Amino acid sequence: MVTLKGEQIYLRALEQKDLDFLYALENDTDVWEVSGTVTPYSKDVLQLYLDNAHRDIYDVKQLRLVICSHEHLAIGLIDVFDFEPNHKRAGIGIIILNENQRNKGVGAEAVTLLCNYLFEVLGLRQVYANILEENAPSLHLFKKLGFQEVGMKKDWVRFKGMFKNEVLLQKINN
Repeated sequence: MVTLKGEQIYLRALEQKDLDFLYALENDTDVWEVSGTVTPYSKDVLQLYLDNAHRDIYDVKQLRLVICSHEHLAIGLIDVFDFEPNHKRAGIGIIILNENQRNKGVGAEAVTLLCNYLFEVLGLRQVYANILEENAPSLHLFKKLGFQEVGMKKDWVRFKGMFKNEVLLQKINN
């Protein structure tokens, strides 16, 4: 049985009450480097996004889930993107908003729960993640969970006038 609930956290769909959390996260310039954001988001635009968040992953090819503590506090987001049901693959990404909540096993639990869902419920064969080469904590997390480094995209991400390499990691469900 697949569950989206772990020992420390659970994953849930976006809700209208997440507007302020999304606004804080999407407009945090410290995470723009990994999210690819280059301009701020208004609450109106984010409200439109929330209004359409219920759409099926097979329709929109993506899924965003909220990482919540068992006290029901939103602490991060975990995304499925580039969902390709024909090829049975998708990309995943994760962000924990508050630095104090990082490196405590929350990310590992969220990625594990999501991968179980993707492999067992959606029947995917593989998932992948794109991580900046300098992001040692994320690289460690994904490798610890069985993702293998399969490529390096040179000068792939430009942020604040500098180009950075991005590592491609992949996990195949055999």
